[in-house]
Amino acid sequence: MLKISLIDSARQRRLIVEGKLIAPWAAELRSVCGEARIDLHGRELVIEMKHITTISQEGENVIVELINEGNKFRCRGVFTKRVLKELTRRANRDLREIKR
Repeated sequence: MLKISLIDSARQRRLIVEGKLIAPWAAELRSVCGEARIDLHGRELVIEMKHITTISQEGENVIVELINEGNKFRCRGVFTKRVLKELTRRANRDLREIKR
């Protein structure tokens, strides 16, 4: 199960992501993020990963896509922080390869 909550404030729109980031919910996260970018009116979009218990390959791929699109992430928990750090490195490596 994956839970995605939307919190709007004057400076940012936050997506709180909790649960298992596996197919087909990884595709749902991609879709929700696309919808959340609409009508930001200068605010930043922050994807907050908390209480994540599982991230599949599909979930990792979606996170890398979202990082490459310039989305900001916040995370809680040792597991999520470690995975997000690795995926940020992967996204940066992919971007360097594309620029070559």
